[in-house]
Amino acid sequence: MLNLSPSGVRISRQVELHVYIARKMKGMVVATFRFYAELNDFLPSNQRGQSRSLTFSQHQSVKHLFESLGVPHPEVASIRVNGRAADFASQLKDGDQIEVFPYSAEERKAQVRNGGNGFLLDIHLGKLARYLRILGFDTAYQNDFEDEELAEISHRQGRILLTRDRRLLMRNLVQCGYCVRALEPRQQVLEVVQRFMLSDQVVPFERCPHCNTPLIAADKAEVLERLKPLTRRYFNEFHICPKCGQIYWKGSHYERMLAFIERDLKK
Repeated sequence: MLNLSPSGVRISRQVELHVYIARKMKGMVVATFRFYAELNDFLPSNQRGQSRSLTFSQHQSVKHLFESLGVPHPEVASIRVNGRAADFASQLKDGDQIEVFPYSAEERKAQVRNGGNGFLLDIHLGKLARYLRILGFDTAYQNDFEDEELAEISHRQGRILLTRDRRLLMRNLVQCGYCVRALEPRQQVLEVVQRFMLSDQVVPFERCPHCNTPLIAADKAEVLERLKPLTRRYFNEFHICPKCGQIYWKGSHYERMLAFIERDLKK
C-alpha cells in the first residue's frame, strides 16, 4: 500500500509561483525540500531527485511536512535546515531549505544489532514472516493485529516494524521501521536481508515457522507415532516446537530452502 495522499499541503515544481502565492495568503510560508537516495521511492517518479517547494501554514513541524509528502519518519536518519542539523520537531520559516537523508548501510545494520529484539510484521506480510523465521530471525506476526497494536508492540518491545503501509509507519509510537517495496515474498526476504545486512546472521531451521519459537531436537522414538510411513522410513533426525508441537525434518523443503540461501541470500 504505497499510495498516500498528502493532506493540507500544496505541491508545485515552480518555486517562484509558490513564493508569490504565499506572499498573497496571510499566515502561509514557503520551504523547499530535497530528499536523498531511497527516500525518493516515496515520491512520484517525475519528482524524484529534485527540490520540491511547499506552501503551508505556520507552526508545523518538519516531520509533519515531510510525512505529508509521503515519506515515513522511521526511514529518515537526519535532517538539515539551511545546512544545519535539525530534529523532527523543528518548525520552519519562510524560505527554509530542507535536506532529508536516509540511514546509511552501517546505520541500518546497527538498528538490528543494537535493538536485538527482532522484527514485527503487519497482517499483509505473513509469507515474509515465515521466511524470516525459517532463516532464524525472531519475527513476531499475527494475522489479527490492528495497526494500533502493531505500533504499541513495536514501541514497547523495540522491534523493527516491517510493513507496506506508510500510514502505519507514520504513527508517532513507531521509532524503527521499514516500508517493504517488493511484492513477491521471496523478493521481500531478499530486500529485508540486504536492507539490514543480515546475510552473515542467517541461522536456518532453528525457529518454528508457525509460531516463532526456537526448536529443540527430538528423538525419533518420541515422535514416531506422529510420522507418516515414508517419513518414518527415510528420516532419522527431527526437531520439534515446544510450543505448538510441529515436527520438522530435512525433507525436500529443507533442500530447497538451503539452495535459496546459498544461491540468493549469500551471494
